[in-house]
Amino acid sequence: MFIDEAQIYLKAGKGGDGSVSFRREKYVPKGGPDGGDGGKGGDIIFLVNNDSHGLALFNREKNFYAENGQNGMGQKKTGKGGEDLILRVPMGTQMYSSKGELLADMTEECQQIVVAKGGNGGWGNQHFASSIKQAPKWSKLGLKGESLKVNLVLKTIADVGLIGLPNAGKSTVLAVLSNAHPKIADYPFTTLEPNLGTIKNIERNIILADIPGLIEGASLGKGLGDKFLRHIERTRIVVHVIDANSDDVVRDYRIIRKELKDFSKELTKKKEVIVLNKIDSIPEEDLVKKALELKKARIFPILISAATHKNLDKLVEKILKNI
Repeated sequence: MFIDEAQIYLKAGKGGDGSVSFRREKYVPKGGPDGGDGGKGGDIIFLVNNDSHGLALFNREKNFYAENGQNGMGQKKTGKGGEDLILRVPMGTQMYSSKGELLADMTEECQQIVVAKGGNGGWGNQHFASSIKQAPKWSKLGLKGESLKVNLVLKTIADVGLIGLPNAGKSTVLAVLSNAHPKIADYPFTTLEPNLGTIKNIERNIILADIPGLIEGASLGKGLGDKFLRHIERTRIVVHVIDANSDDVVRDYRIIRKELKDFSKELTKKKEVIVLNKIDSIPEEDLVKKALELKKARIFPILISAATHKNLDKLVEKILKNI
């Protein structure tokens, strides 16, 4: 199952306590304090990992703890610091506090951020010696590490988002344009998670995302719901795929545009490339009629067949001009 939301609890490591110790050596009758400091607690670090897909790890495990620092020791030995806990997340992961404050937006390769800092180690009694107190019998306790609840939200990062009603052929478009291998079948909701691919045979590195099919009312939670609409927010343009077999191609186009607007007006401001797909599956006279209907509604698509690869070069050319 593709997971793009998770709530987790993080607790960084506690710093080790400082040591109370005195030199006990032969021929050193008045050994002074030599208590070492405690080690620092481990941090919790989030790291972008391109091999990660979704947030499934955080669906299985909800609580994460970094290692505590070790206590200080005699002979001024500092305790070992706690190991940092590194949590790998996919690019596009956002982190919010329980109050809704954005803590981090992981949008770059190999980006890392310390989300919870480990506590500092306490001082040993060697630090408290003075001319007045030459044998202090106290030290400092290590500080607690930071702890917090974090809400993780994944927003797919892609240059182009493929949108449209279920079974419009978006997965086939992705498969023939890129190196992706999405599930393809002749029934609605084949795509249940965003699929990514890179356009083949061009010099530029352009990433496509096949967004699961939307239906009327998706922005209100119907069908697969509005959870996948946010994956379009980061795309630079959208490719709107319309099924040529539809009884009303203009209606289909407007349904999706309305859902984008209801979710966020910013989505409707993105550049849009429109395609009428599956033109190989209808008679020529029906295709001419539907193209005319779209033209009258001031909707100007590229006519393609992803199955036969017809006019895909025109689609790629249009994408490159708008990216």
